[in-house]
Amino acid sequence: MDRPELPQARRGTARASKPWRKAATGAAIALGLVVAAPLSAQAAAPAACSALQEKYPDWKGKTLVNAINPHTPGYETIDPKDPSKYIGFDIDLGEAIGECLGFKLTYKPVTFAALLTTLAAGQADIVISDIYATKERAKAADFITYSKVFDGVLVAKGNPKGINGINMSMCGTAAAENTGYVEVPLIQALIPECKKAGKAEPTIQLYDNNANCIQAILAGRADTYINDVNTVDSAVKAYPDKLEKAIAVTIPYSVGIAVPRDKPKFRDAVLAALIEVQKAGTHMELLKKHGLDVNNFKEPDILTAD
Repeated sequence: MDRPELPQARRGTARASKPWRKAATGAAIALGLVVAAPLSAQAAAPAACSALQEKYPDWKGKTLVNAINPHTPGYETIDPKDPSKYIGFDIDLGEAIGECLGFKLTYKPVTFAALLTTLAAGQADIVISDIYATKERAKAADFITYSKVFDGVLVAKGNPKGINGINMSMCGTAAAENTGYVEVPLIQALIPECKKAGKAEPTIQLYDNNANCIQAILAGRADTYINDVNTVDSAVKAYPDKLEKAIAVTIPYSVGIAVPRDKPKFRDAVLAALIEVQKAGTHMELLKKHGLDVNNFKEPDILTAD
């Protein structure tokens, strides 16, 4: 059964209220994993951000809405200790960008397929929710990219169907995927190839969130789920006796922050703030804090439909 969307009233802030100050020290104390960023970098960030707030004053003191699909462990999920709040890398990264530009964030939880339509309808100001930036999606929003993409192929323990990528090994198998995910057309493209080879075509089951896709494999309804490798690794960690990662694959996309196409000044402001977040070492510290692969890190750029 699909999990219902959370009511809009369930908006919250991340546990880390001051990402600039706490990304290194808080994570190091709590997890013992993070090496503090150089003091010079930490000291430089607030000064640079003050200049950005003067350059982009329109958002200082404002409260903006971030549309999220809060079902991706490590990136954005409901805080198990406080259901009124959200936690994860994207939550903390958004808070850091907001602090740099002087705005606060509230959250609007929606299905993944509704992220960009919510933004386009003016019901959200920004989307920071592990969404892959593609030329097709750029028709609906501008993107500031910030993370490389590595997908994992999740299968039942022992990989009984022998799936080894988005390739002919998927002929005759059932894939569970999220509605609107870029993996869906990649799998659909295999259908004519499988038919040409005289093999059964792959089928796709569409769900609204990661948890339901994973449950489909656990229940034996689906054979595989292909998504961000960190999400797949998290599922394997949660069900080590039932699931495994068959392989990691690369796909030609980056994760991006989506902003309205008609607000280029806001897009440029977010880009500038993200650059300062990275210069301060905060981005890398947050990857470590949330147990994500530091190889996901990338310097930001802009993707538009133009």
